[in-house]
Amino acid sequence: MLIALAPMEGLVDAPLRDAITAIGGIDWCVTEFLRVKSTLLPPRSFRRIAPEAHESWQTPAGVPVRLQLLGSDPISLADNAARAASLGAPVIDLNFGCPAKTVNRHRGGAVLLQEPELLHRIVHEVRCAVPAAIPVTAKMRLGYEDTALTLDCARALEAGGAASLVVHARTKTDGYKPPAHWHWIARIKEVVKVPVIANGEIWTVDDYLRCRAESGCDDVMLGRGLVARPDLARQIRAAVAGLPPDTIGWDELAALLPRFYAEVQAKIAPDNAAGRLKQWLGYLRRSYPEADAMFRQIRTVKRLEAVPELESTLEPELEPA
Repeated sequence: MLIALAPMEGLVDAPLRDAITAIGGIDWCVTEFLRVKSTLLPPRSFRRIAPEAHESWQTPAGVPVRLQLLGSDPISLADNAARAASLGAPVIDLNFGCPAKTVNRHRGGAVLLQEPELLHRIVHEVRCAVPAAIPVTAKMRLGYEDTALTLDCARALEAGGAASLVVHARTKTDGYKPPAHWHWIARIKEVVKVPVIANGEIWTVDDYLRCRAESGCDDVMLGRGLVARPDLARQIRAAVAGLPPDTIGWDELAALLPRFYAEVQAKIAPDNAAGRLKQWLGYLRRSYPEADAMFRQIRTVKRLEAVPELESTLEPELEPA
């Protein structure tokens, strides 16, 4: 069983990857997408989206980080994939699942699921551009507006050279509305030979077990469920092994917040740092009453300097000189 942390634009960046992978149970994670248009991006663009490139493409906990590219120009994607490979990226992942209107309007993400032939060409060109030892993978949804081309898209991605497929079991039109249609993943598994990884609407161990039963997939990619309950991967592994629940309490989780907040402060403007903390707490409050209390305390605060007692709890302790 493999469990991955999903890429989520504007949410799962390097600081959050660091915090969640530190808790354990994750086999690999994927960067937010790097948008590729018609130019060869400079190395700094890759390192901005994946600062883990400076540490052998691993989080501080040693979890591998894959690079995700998004675009519609096969040649430009191939050129940028080759550059990423030269910078050490261990896996090139291609995004055919993003449902954002702005992204789709510019021919990126899920909108390409209307063009199976283009999917094949993109994967083929990228596969030919990077060394054979570097896998090329793909993440897809069930379709754009409907599931009419679902199986054609999966076949096209495999035929192009994708080493595995992550399938978010909803269409672009479905967005993130429940339910996820896990039975469609089982249908995809019937028509491709490469590994298929299930994704979508897995918030609890029971969700995982039902997804596994409906999709036929042991392997999963966890997104919002793992952000809301960072020990979910550990819980799933324990349940599958027949062991007692492997959960963490708020104290253990809260101990990660100072480093997370310090990394956020180093990355973005001060006025936005508190917003990133509020964003994660907004998910954590689903599982932890203490997170809800902290969220309420800072909900209207633009900078945490306005809440000295809270800022002090998030101030990382300095090593003595």
